[in-house]
Amino acid sequence: MKKPNIIFLIQDQLQQRVFREDSGCILPNLRGLMEDSVVLDHAYSCNAICSPARASLITGTLPHVHGMVDCTHTVPPYRAEYNDQLDTITQAMHDGGYHVSYYGKWHIERTHQLEKFGVDDYETEIHIPGFSVTMEDRVMLTTPGYADKMVCGVFSQGEDCTEEHYIYGKAMADIARSVEQGLPFCTFISTYAPHDPYCVPREVYDLYEGVDIPLPRSFYDPMADKPAIYRRMRSCLSQLTEEDFRKARRCYYSYCSLVDIQVGRLIAYLKEAGIYDNTLIVCMSDHGDMMGAHGLMMKSVESFEEIYNIPLILKLPNSQYAGKRPDFYMGTCEIGPTVLDLAGCRPLSGEYIGSSMVPWLTGEKADTHYAFAEFFGQRYAYTQRIYWENNLKYVFNAFDQDELYDLSIDPDELMNLTDHPAYQERKKALCAKMWEIIKDTQDDTLMDAEYYLMRFAPVGPGEKKRSSSYSVYNKSF
Repeated sequence: MKKPNIIFLIQDQLQQRVFREDSGCILPNLRGLMEDSVVLDHAYSCNAICSPARASLITGTLPHVHGMVDCTHTVPPYRAEYNDQLDTITQAMHDGGYHVSYYGKWHIERTHQLEKFGVDDYETEIHIPGFSVTMEDRVMLTTPGYADKMVCGVFSQGEDCTEEHYIYGKAMADIARSVEQGLPFCTFISTYAPHDPYCVPREVYDLYEGVDIPLPRSFYDPMADKPAIYRRMRSCLSQLTEEDFRKARRCYYSYCSLVDIQVGRLIAYLKEAGIYDNTLIVCMSDHGDMMGAHGLMMKSVESFEEIYNIPLILKLPNSQYAGKRPDFYMGTCEIGPTVLDLAGCRPLSGEYIGSSMVPWLTGEKADTHYAFAEFFGQRYAYTQRIYWENNLKYVFNAFDQDELYDLSIDPDELMNLTDHPAYQERKKALCAKMWEIIKDTQDDTLMDAEYYLMRFAPVGPGEKKRSSSYSVYNKSF
Protein backbone atom coordinates (compact mmCIF):
# COMPACT_ATOMS: atom_id res chain seq x y z
CA MET A 1 0.00 0.00 0.00
CA LYS A 2 1.34 3.43 -0.97
CA LYS A 3 2.41 5.58 1.95
CA PRO A 4 0.50 8.85 2.31
CA ASN A 5 2.55 12.01 2.05
CA ILE A 6 2.35 14.21 5.15
CA ILE A 7 2.44 17.98 5.52
CA PHE A 8 2.31 19.84 8.83
CA LEU A 9 1.19 23.46 8.49
CA ILE A 10 2.13 25.06 11.80
CA GLN A 11 1.09 28.65 12.43
CA ASP A 12 2.45 30.50 15.43
CA GLN A 13 -0.16 32.03 17.72
CA LEU A 14 -3.13 31.35 15.44
CA GLN A 15 -6.39 31.67 17.33
CA GLN A 16 -9.05 29.02 16.66
CA ARG A 17 -11.83 31.60 16.67
CA VAL A 18 -10.72 33.20 13.38
CA PHE A 19 -12.15 30.11 11.65
CA ARG A 20 -15.68 30.82 12.85
CA GLU A 21 -18.07 31.86 10.09
CA ASP A 22 -18.88 35.16 11.83
CA SER A 23 -15.25 36.14 12.54
CA GLY A 24 -14.83 38.22 9.40
CA CYS A 25 -11.38 36.69 8.80
CA ILE A 26 -10.66 36.20 5.08
CA LEU A 27 -9.43 32.61 4.74
CA PRO A 28 -10.78 31.16 1.47
CA ASN A 29 -8.04 28.55 1.03
CA LEU A 30 -8.06 27.31 4.62
CA ARG A 31 -11.86 27.19 4.60
CA GLY A 32 -11.65 25.15 1.40
CA LEU A 33 -9.20 22.80 3.11
CA MET A 34 -11.64 22.46 6.01
CA GLU A 35 -14.31 21.18 3.61
CA ASP A 36 -11.99 18.26 2.72
CA SER A 37 -11.02 17.62 6.34
CA VAL A 38 -11.91 16.48 9.80
CA VAL A 39 -12.12 19.61 11.97
CA LEU A 40 -11.37 19.23 15.68
CA ASP A 41 -13.20 22.01 17.52
CA HIS A 42 -11.96 20.79 20.92
CA ALA A 43 -8.21 20.75 20.21
CA TYR A 44 -6.10 22.25 22.99
CA SER A 45 -2.52 23.33 23.36
CA CYS A 46 -0.67 21.80 26.30
CA ASN A 47 1.08 25.12 26.97
CA ALA A 48 0.50 28.81 26.26
CA ILE A 49 3.91 29.61 24.75
CA CYS A 50 5.97 28.46 21.79
CA SER A 51 8.85 26.18 22.80
CA PRO A 52 7.00 24.03 25.36
CA ALA A 53 4.08 23.44 22.98
CA ARG A 54 6.31 22.74 19.96
CA ALA A 55 8.53 20.32 21.86
CA SER A 56 5.38 18.52 23.02
CA LEU A 57 4.25 18.21 19.41
CA ILE A 58 7.39 16.41 18.25
CA THR A 59 7.88 14.26 21.38
CA GLY A 60 4.25 13.51 22.29
CA THR A 61 5.07 14.34 25.91
CA LEU A 62 4.10 17.10 28.33
CA PRO A 63 6.57 19.94 28.97
CA HIS A 64 7.67 18.67 32.39
CA VAL A 65 8.73 15.44 30.63
CA HIS A 66 10.69 16.92 27.71
CA GLY A 67 12.13 19.71 29.85
CA MET A 68 11.58 22.73 27.61
CA VAL A 69 9.22 24.43 30.04
CA ASP A 70 9.95 27.97 28.80
CA CYS A 71 10.99 29.48 25.49
CA THR A 72 14.53 28.76 24.34
CA HIS A 73 15.52 32.42 24.04
CA THR A 74 14.01 33.69 27.29
CA VAL A 75 15.76 31.71 30.02
CA PRO A 76 19.15 30.00 30.51
CA PRO A 77 19.38 26.21 30.03
CA TYR A 78 19.08 25.43 33.72
CA ARG A 79 15.56 26.91 33.58
CA ALA A 80 14.46 25.03 30.44
CA GLU A 81 16.58 22.30 28.83
CA TYR A 82 15.24 20.00 26.14
CA ASN A 83 15.87 16.28 26.70
CA ASP A 84 17.36 15.24 23.37
CA GLN A 85 17.26 11.57 24.36
CA LEU A 86 13.52 11.48 23.74
CA ASP A 87 12.05 9.93 20.62
CA THR A 88 10.46 12.30 18.08
CA ILE A 89 7.83 12.07 15.38
CA THR A 90 10.39 13.33 12.85
CA GLN A 91 12.69 10.39 13.68
CA ALA A 92 9.79 7.94 13.52
CA MET A 93 8.83 9.30 10.09
CA HIS A 94 12.43 9.04 8.93
CA ASP A 95 12.61 5.45 10.19
CA GLY A 96 9.39 4.75 8.30
CA GLY A 97 11.01 5.59 4.97
CA TYR A 98 9.89 9.22 4.70
CA HIS A 99 12.00 12.06 3.40
CA VAL A 100 11.59 14.50 6.29
CA SER A 101 12.03 18.25 5.86
CA TYR A 102 11.37 21.29 8.02
CA TYR A 103 11.07 24.91 6.89
CA GLY A 104 10.43 27.90 9.11
CA LYS A 105 10.22 28.51 12.81
CA TRP A 106 11.71 25.67 14.90
CA HIS A 107 12.01 27.13 18.41
CA ILE A 108 12.03 23.69 20.04
CA GLU A 109 15.59 23.35 21.31
CA ARG A 110 18.77 25.40 21.08
CA THR A 111 21.08 23.56 18.63
CA HIS A 112 19.00 23.89 15.44
CA GLN A 113 20.74 20.71 14.29
CA LEU A 114 17.65 18.98 13.03
CA GLU A 115 19.51 16.02 11.56
CA LYS A 116 19.72 14.78 15.17
CA PHE A 117 15.97 14.34 15.02
CA GLY A 118 15.74 12.52 11.70
CA VAL A 119 15.21 15.60 9.53
CA ASP A 120 16.87 15.33 6.11
CA ASP A 121 16.54 18.91 4.85
CA TYR A 122 15.74 22.05 6.80
CA GLU A 123 15.98 25.80 7.05
CA THR A 124 14.99 27.29 10.39
CA GLU A 125 14.79 30.81 11.78
CA ILE A 126 18.58 31.04 12.23
CA HIS A 127 19.12 30.18 8.56
CA ILE A 128 16.30 32.11 6.87
CA PRO A 129 17.48 35.41 5.32
CA GLY A 130 16.20 38.65 6.78
CA PHE A 131 13.50 40.59 4.95
CA SER A 132 13.74 44.37 4.99
CA VAL A 133 10.41 46.21 4.81
CA THR A 134 9.30 49.84 4.72
CA MET A 135 6.80 50.56 7.47
CA GLU A 136 3.97 52.91 6.51
CA ASP A 137 1.92 52.78 9.70
CA ARG A 138 2.31 51.26 13.15
CA VAL A 139 1.02 51.13 16.71
CA MET A 140 3.68 51.39 19.40
CA LEU A 141 3.64 50.51 23.09
CA THR A 142 5.76 52.92 25.11
CA THR A 143 6.46 52.32 28.78
CA PRO A 144 8.81 54.50 30.90
CA GLY A 145 12.19 52.82 31.31
CA TYR A 146 11.39 50.03 28.81
CA ALA A 147 12.29 49.90 25.14
CA ASP A 148 9.48 50.93 22.80
CA LYS A 149 7.66 47.92 21.37
CA MET A 150 5.74 47.70 18.10
CA VAL A 151 2.31 46.10 18.47
CA CYS A 152 1.28 46.06 14.81
CA GLY A 153 2.04 47.75 11.53
CA VAL A 154 1.63 47.89 7.77
CA PHE A 155 4.48 47.87 5.24
CA SER A 156 4.63 48.71 1.54
CA GLN A 157 6.24 45.54 0.15
CA GLY A 158 3.99 42.81 -1.29
CA GLU A 159 3.25 39.33 0.05
CA ASP A 160 5.88 37.86 -2.24
CA CYS A 161 8.54 39.72 -0.24
CA THR A 162 7.62 38.08 3.06
CA GLU A 163 9.22 35.27 5.06
CA GLU A 164 5.99 33.30 4.74
CA HIS A 165 6.17 33.35 0.94
CA TYR A 166 9.83 32.35 1.10
CA ILE A 167 9.46 29.30 3.35
CA TYR A 168 6.43 27.99 1.46
CA GLY A 169 8.48 28.26 -1.71
CA LYS A 170 11.37 26.35 -0.14
CA ALA A 171 9.02 23.63 1.09
CA MET A 172 7.31 23.28 -2.29
CA ALA A 173 10.68 22.93 -4.01
CA ASP A 174 11.66 20.19 -1.55
CA ILE A 175 8.35 18.41 -2.11
CA ALA A 176 8.94 18.58 -5.87
CA ARG A 177 12.33 16.88 -5.43
CA SER A 178 10.73 14.11 -3.37
CA VAL A 179 8.07 13.58 -6.02
CA GLU A 180 10.72 13.44 -8.74
CA GLN A 181 12.65 10.81 -6.76
CA GLY A 182 9.53 8.83 -5.91
CA LEU A 183 9.95 9.30 -2.16
CA PRO A 184 7.10 9.69 0.31
CA PHE A 185 7.63 12.97 2.15
CA CYS A 186 6.85 14.46 5.53
CA THR A 187 7.23 18.23 5.33
CA PHE A 188 6.81 20.76 8.14
CA ILE A 189 6.01 24.34 7.11
CA SER A 190 6.12 26.55 10.19
CA THR A 191 5.35 30.25 9.86
CA TYR A 192 6.08 33.06 12.29
CA ALA A 193 2.71 34.54 11.28
CA PRO A 194 0.44 35.54 12.91
CA HIS A 195 2.69 36.03 15.98
CA ASP A 196 3.15 39.53 17.37
CA PRO A 197 4.15 42.10 16.29
CA TYR A 198 1.39 41.84 13.71
CA CYS A 199 3.09 43.43 10.70
CA VAL A 200 1.62 42.87 7.25
CA PRO A 201 1.85 43.96 3.59
CA ARG A 202 -0.38 46.85 2.59
CA GLU A 203 -1.95 44.77 -0.19
CA VAL A 204 -3.17 42.19 2.33
CA TYR A 205 -4.22 44.78 4.91
CA ASP A 206 -6.32 46.46 2.24
CA LEU A 207 -8.38 43.29 1.78
CA TYR A 208 -10.11 44.30 5.02
CA GLU A 209 -11.17 47.74 3.83
CA GLY A 210 -14.78 48.07 4.95
CA VAL A 211 -14.80 44.67 6.72
CA ASP A 212 -16.32 44.80 10.20
CA ILE A 213 -14.02 43.18 12.76
CA PRO A 214 -15.84 43.60 16.07
CA LEU A 215 -14.08 43.63 19.40
CA PRO A 216 -14.59 40.46 21.45
CA ARG A 217 -17.63 40.31 23.72
CA SER A 218 -15.30 40.04 26.71
CA PHE A 219 -13.29 43.16 25.81
CA TYR A 220 -14.65 45.19 28.75
CA ASP A 221 -14.65 42.32 31.28
CA PRO A 222 -13.45 43.88 34.58
CA MET A 223 -11.98 40.47 35.54
CA ALA A 224 -12.81 41.17 39.19
CA ASP A 225 -13.34 37.44 39.73
CA LYS A 226 -10.09 36.44 37.98
CA PRO A 227 -6.52 36.18 39.33
CA ALA A 228 -5.00 39.60 40.02
CA ILE A 229 -2.10 38.97 37.63
CA TYR A 230 -4.54 39.03 34.71
CA ARG A 231 -5.59 42.56 35.65
CA ARG A 232 -1.98 43.57 36.17
CA MET A 233 -1.06 42.33 32.70
CA ARG A 234 -3.98 44.21 31.18
CA SER A 235 -2.71 47.37 32.84
CA CYS A 236 0.46 47.01 30.74
CA LEU A 237 -1.71 47.76 27.69
CA SER A 238 -3.68 50.58 29.31
CA GLN A 239 -2.18 53.26 27.06
CA LEU A 240 -3.60 51.56 23.97
CA THR A 241 -6.89 53.01 22.81
CA GLU A 242 -9.90 51.08 21.57
CA GLU A 243 -8.88 52.18 18.08
CA ASP A 244 -5.40 50.70 18.64
CA PHE A 245 -6.99 47.38 19.55
CA ARG A 246 -9.15 47.53 16.41
CA LYS A 247 -6.11 48.22 14.24
CA ALA A 248 -4.21 45.36 15.90
CA ARG A 249 -7.11 43.00 15.22
CA ARG A 250 -7.19 44.08 11.57
CA CYS A 251 -3.44 43.51 11.28
CA TYR A 252 -3.76 40.12 13.01
CA TYR A 253 -6.52 39.07 10.62
CA SER A 254 -4.40 40.28 7.71
CA TYR A 255 -1.49 38.20 8.99
CA CYS A 256 -3.80 35.17 9.03
CA SER A 257 -4.81 35.99 5.45
CA LEU A 258 -1.14 36.18 4.46
CA VAL A 259 -0.77 32.58 5.61
CA ASP A 260 -3.95 31.65 3.76
CA ILE A 261 -2.48 32.98 0.51
CA GLN A 262 0.54 30.70 0.94
CA VAL A 263 -1.69 27.72 1.73
CA GLY A 264 -3.50 28.44 -1.52
CA ARG A 265 -0.20 28.29 -3.43
CA LEU A 266 0.65 24.98 -1.80
CA ILE A 267 -2.71 23.31 -2.42
CA ALA A 268 -2.73 24.45 -6.03
CA TYR A 269 0.71 22.86 -6.49
CA LEU A 270 -0.32 19.60 -4.79
CA LYS A 271 -3.36 19.30 -7.04
CA GLU A 272 -1.40 20.16 -10.17
CA ALA A 273 1.23 17.54 -9.23
CA GLY A 274 -1.52 14.97 -8.67
CA ILE A 275 -0.54 14.29 -5.05
CA TYR A 276 -3.21 16.20 -3.11
CA ASP A 277 -5.46 13.16 -2.68
CA ASN A 278 -2.68 11.01 -1.20
CA THR A 279 -1.45 13.72 1.16
CA LEU A 280 -2.33 13.94 4.84
CA ILE A 281 -2.36 17.61 5.82
CA VAL A 282 -2.25 18.69 9.47
CA CYS A 283 -3.06 22.37 9.90
CA MET A 284 -2.58 23.61 13.45
CA SER A 285 -1.11 26.17 15.79
CA ASP A 286 1.19 25.89 18.79
CA HIS A 287 -1.15 28.16 20.80
CA GLY A 288 -3.45 31.13 20.27
CA ASP A 289 -3.60 34.85 21.00
CA MET A 290 -5.91 36.89 23.24
CA MET A 291 -6.46 39.43 20.45
CA GLY A 292 -8.53 41.82 22.56
CA ALA A 293 -10.43 39.26 24.64
CA HIS A 294 -10.70 40.47 28.27
CA GLY A 295 -8.83 43.60 27.14
CA LEU A 296 -5.63 41.61 26.53
CA MET A 297 -3.39 40.76 23.60
CA MET A 298 -0.66 38.22 22.87
CA LYS A 299 -0.40 35.39 25.44
CA SER A 300 1.01 34.56 28.84
CA VAL A 301 -0.36 33.07 32.05
CA GLU A 302 -3.99 33.82 31.19
CA SER A 303 -5.82 30.50 30.92
CA PHE A 304 -8.46 31.68 28.46
CA GLU A 305 -9.77 29.73 25.47
CA GLU A 306 -8.37 32.28 23.01
CA ILE A 307 -4.90 31.01 23.94
CA TYR A 308 -5.47 27.32 24.59
CA ASN A 309 -8.20 26.28 22.12
CA ILE A 310 -6.16 25.81 18.94
CA PRO A 311 -7.24 25.12 15.35
CA LEU A 312 -6.68 21.52 14.25
CA ILE A 313 -7.62 20.51 10.72
CA LEU A 314 -6.84 16.97 9.51
CA LYS A 315 -7.12 16.45 5.76
CA LEU A 316 -6.83 12.67 5.49
CA PRO A 317 -5.81 10.81 2.31
CA ASN A 318 -8.67 10.87 -0.21
CA SER A 319 -10.42 13.30 2.14
CA GLN A 320 -11.65 10.47 4.33
CA TYR A 321 -14.20 11.60 6.95
CA ALA A 322 -14.41 15.01 5.24
CA GLY A 323 -16.90 17.30 6.94
CA LYS A 324 -16.77 15.43 10.24
CA ARG A 325 -16.58 17.62 13.35
CA PRO A 326 -16.18 15.17 16.25
CA ASP A 327 -16.78 16.41 19.77
CA PHE A 328 -13.91 14.65 21.53
CA TYR A 329 -11.05 16.56 23.16
CA MET A 330 -7.52 16.27 21.79
CA GLY A 331 -4.27 17.80 23.06
CA THR A 332 -0.94 18.73 21.52
CA CYS A 333 0.71 15.55 22.85
CA GLU A 334 -1.77 13.40 20.92
CA ILE A 335 -1.29 14.97 17.49
CA GLY A 336 2.03 13.26 16.70
CA PRO A 337 1.00 9.76 17.86
CA THR A 338 -2.23 10.10 15.85
CA VAL A 339 -0.42 11.09 12.64
CA LEU A 340 2.13 8.28 13.04
CA ASP A 341 -0.74 5.84 13.44
CA LEU A 342 -2.52 7.18 10.34
CA ALA A 343 0.74 6.96 8.35
CA GLY A 344 1.44 3.39 9.43
CA CYS A 345 4.72 4.36 11.12
CA ARG A 346 6.06 2.98 14.37
CA PRO A 347 4.75 4.59 17.54
CA LEU A 348 6.93 6.83 19.69
CA SER A 349 9.05 4.94 22.17
CA GLY A 350 9.42 5.93 25.81
CA GLU A 351 7.18 6.84 28.72
CA TYR A 352 4.34 9.30 29.28
CA ILE A 353 3.47 9.63 25.58
CA GLY A 354 0.09 10.87 24.39
CA SER A 355 -2.45 8.51 22.89
CA SER A 356 -3.24 8.02 19.22
CA MET A 357 -6.74 9.40 18.71
CA VAL A 358 -7.41 7.23 15.65
CA PRO A 359 -9.94 5.08 17.60
CA TRP A 360 -11.89 8.25 18.31
CA LEU A 361 -11.63 9.40 14.67
CA THR A 362 -12.99 6.10 13.41
CA GLY A 363 -15.73 5.96 16.02
CA GLU A 364 -14.33 2.86 17.72
CA LYS A 365 -14.26 4.92 20.93
CA ALA A 366 -17.21 7.16 21.64
CA ASP A 367 -16.31 9.03 24.84
CA THR A 368 -15.27 12.67 24.59
CA HIS A 369 -11.83 12.13 26.19
CA TYR A 370 -10.26 15.20 27.91
CA ALA A 371 -7.54 17.83 27.47
CA PHE A 372 -4.79 18.93 29.83
CA ALA A 373 -2.25 21.75 29.93
CA GLU A 374 0.55 22.87 32.21
CA PHE A 375 2.22 26.25 32.49
CA PHE A 376 5.44 27.17 34.26
CA GLY A 377 5.62 30.90 33.72
CA GLN A 378 7.27 33.03 31.10
CA ARG A 379 10.44 34.35 32.71
CA TYR A 380 8.20 35.06 35.71
CA ALA A 381 7.12 31.76 37.29
CA TYR A 382 3.37 31.13 37.44
CA THR A 383 2.61 27.48 38.16
CA GLN A 384 -0.65 26.44 36.57
CA ARG A 385 -2.48 23.28 35.45
CA ILE A 386 -5.66 23.17 33.35
CA TYR A 387 -8.11 20.33 32.79
CA TRP A 388 -10.99 20.27 30.26
CA GLU A 389 -13.83 17.76 30.07
CA ASN A 390 -17.41 17.93 28.78
CA ASN A 391 -17.43 21.73 28.46
CA LEU A 392 -16.12 22.23 31.99
CA LYS A 393 -12.70 23.76 32.56
CA TYR A 394 -10.82 23.76 35.84
CA VAL A 395 -7.71 25.92 36.31
CA PHE A 396 -5.41 25.27 39.26
CA ASN A 397 -3.54 28.52 39.86
CA ALA A 398 -0.81 27.98 42.44
CA PHE A 399 -0.20 31.75 42.51
CA ASP A 400 -3.76 32.97 43.11
CA GLN A 401 -7.39 31.88 43.16
CA ASP A 402 -8.46 28.98 40.95
CA GLU A 403 -10.79 29.28 37.98
CA LEU A 404 -13.76 27.19 36.87
CA TYR A 405 -15.76 27.83 33.72
CA ASP A 406 -18.84 26.16 32.28
CA LEU A 407 -18.14 26.74 28.60
CA SER A 408 -21.55 25.40 27.57
CA ILE A 409 -23.24 28.50 29.04
CA ASP A 410 -20.28 30.91 29.22
CA PRO A 411 -18.00 30.49 26.16
CA ASP A 412 -16.46 33.93 26.77
CA GLU A 413 -15.42 33.01 30.33
CA LEU A 414 -17.02 35.99 31.99
CA MET A 415 -18.07 34.06 35.12
CA ASN A 416 -15.48 32.36 37.30
CA LEU A 417 -17.50 29.66 39.10
CA THR A 418 -14.73 28.51 41.43
CA ASP A 419 -16.70 29.60 44.51
CA HIS A 420 -20.20 28.87 43.18
CA PRO A 421 -21.95 26.45 45.59
CA ALA A 422 -23.60 24.46 42.78
CA TYR A 423 -20.24 23.62 41.17
CA GLN A 424 -18.16 22.54 44.15
CA GLU A 425 -18.49 18.78 43.66
CA ARG A 426 -17.79 19.06 39.95
CA LYS A 427 -14.74 21.21 40.68
CA LYS A 428 -13.39 18.61 43.08
CA ALA A 429 -13.97 15.86 40.50
CA LEU A 430 -12.06 17.78 37.82
CA CYS A 431 -9.26 18.55 40.27
CA ALA A 432 -8.98 14.85 41.15
CA LYS A 433 -8.63 14.00 37.45
CA MET A 434 -5.94 16.66 37.14
CA TRP A 435 -4.01 14.92 39.93
CA GLU A 436 -4.32 11.57 38.13
CA ILE A 437 -2.52 12.99 35.07
CA ILE A 438 0.10 14.58 37.29
CA LYS A 439 0.71 11.23 38.98
CA ASP A 440 0.57 9.18 35.77
CA THR A 441 3.26 11.36 34.15
CA GLN A 442 5.41 11.65 37.29
CA ASP A 443 5.17 15.41 37.62
CA ASP A 444 6.95 15.08 40.95
CA THR A 445 7.33 18.79 41.64
CA LEU A 446 3.58 19.19 41.85
CA MET A 447 2.79 15.69 43.07
CA ASP A 448 5.01 16.10 46.13
CA ALA A 449 3.95 19.67 46.93
CA GLU A 450 2.43 18.65 50.25
CA TYR A 451 4.23 21.13 52.45
CA TYR A 452 2.06 22.78 55.10
CA LEU A 453 1.53 26.01 53.14
CA MET A 454 0.97 24.43 49.71
CA ARG A 455 -2.24 22.52 50.40
CA PHE A 456 -4.75 24.75 48.70
CA ALA A 457 -6.14 22.69 45.80
CA PRO A 458 -9.80 21.77 46.44
CA VAL A 459 -8.65 18.14 46.85
CA GLY A 460 -5.15 16.75 47.24
CA PRO A 461 -3.29 14.20 45.10
CA GLY A 462 -4.22 11.25 47.29
CA GLU A 463 -2.20 8.04 47.23
CA LYS A 464 0.91 8.18 45.05
CA LYS A 465 1.26 5.67 42.22
CA ARG A 466 4.95 5.35 43.07
CA SER A 467 6.57 6.06 46.39
CA SER A 468 8.23 9.45 46.48
CA SER A 469 11.94 9.61 47.13
CA TYR A 470 12.65 9.82 50.85
CA SER A 471 14.37 12.95 52.01
CA VAL A 472 16.50 13.16 55.15
CA TYR A 473 15.23 16.71 55.43
CA ASN A 474 11.70 15.51 56.17
CA LYS A 475 11.71 13.55 59.39
CA SER A 476 9.01 10.93 59.76
CA PHE A 477 8.37 11.06 63.50
